[in-house]
Amino acid sequence: MTCNLVQFSNSQMAVNVPRIKLGSQGLEVSKQGLGCMGMSTSYGAPKPEPEMIELIHHAINSGVTFLDTSDVYGPHTNEILLGKALKGGMREKVQLATKFAAMHKDGKMEIRGDPAYVRAACEASLKRLDVDCIDLYYVHRIDTRVPIEVTMGELKKLVEEGKIKYIGLSEASVSTIRRAHAIHPITAVQNEWSLWSRDLEEELVPACRELGIGIVPYSPLGRGFLSSGPKLIQNLSEGDFRKIFPRFQAENLEHNKLVYERICEMAARKGCTSSQLALAWVHHQGDDVSPIPGTTKIQNFNENVGALSVKLTPEEMTELSGLADLVKGERHAYMASTWKYVDTPPLSSWKAE
Repeated sequence: MTCNLVQFSNSQMAVNVPRIKLGSQGLEVSKQGLGCMGMSTSYGAPKPEPEMIELIHHAINSGVTFLDTSDVYGPHTNEILLGKALKGGMREKVQLATKFAAMHKDGKMEIRGDPAYVRAACEASLKRLDVDCIDLYYVHRIDTRVPIEVTMGELKKLVEEGKIKYIGLSEASVSTIRRAHAIHPITAVQNEWSLWSRDLEEELVPACRELGIGIVPYSPLGRGFLSSGPKLIQNLSEGDFRKIFPRFQAENLEHNKLVYERICEMAARKGCTSSQLALAWVHHQGDDVSPIPGTTKIQNFNENVGALSVKLTPEEMTELSGLADLVKGERHAYMASTWKYVDTPPLSSWKAE
């Protein structure tokens, strides 16, 4: 089943992109952001740089000004791409978010949150991005060997030095968020959140709202599955890391396509695409939420922005929310590094080198 119900072109009518306050520290962003990872890494070969710069400029001119990258994307090449794209006066128009802590070493992922690495990573990102200050700097993954207070202490210094404006956490446990927030206010928590990834709703979302922390959902389209369904998996290129994700394995895929078909059925009733319906569901979670769907095509970007015009009734929200009960397979290929499993040791255990 496919649901390409609406065709979009570069000349489509403009959609007004609202602004929201992300967290309670003063950061204002577009209600929808742009995840830039897939332009350079993870989803197959890097895409042509001129085309990606054109896409980034198109996003900014369309009102999507919240750009998301990380030093591990490439590694490094995605930050360099954004640095080039933000030349010529574009930097002042955007809210630039990047991340640190995850690094490739000897074919494996290593997580580091020690002070020396925090500072070195920030300095390197500033250089690659060719900017004086990073608007939102996330701890990409939590180093379970280092008390979060130690990591946050160095980040606080970077704020005081004017090298970063706001601090974020990604895939952090509730206790880690609380401990970090006590050292310096956290502006945003980035976590996977979509129609079929809901594990954060019971504990993490209420904690963020209690503390005045904004929420940035990554993979709001289920890594593309909620846009394309099973054909996404059939067309993955070599090097696309989605091939190893549990929900895309044969034993789960046949079942999960039912979720996609149900989304398509409702999208047909609403006169929108499955992508727009799935993104609209995320937008309806609150005014403190800014999802960051990624794409490498202007047409898909235009379609995604159209989700901001899709209005859902409480009954439609309930129907869509119920689809999570049908999903089979873990949401991530590396669940051990996700928020439920990454508490850090107490500060009293830390011995600085």
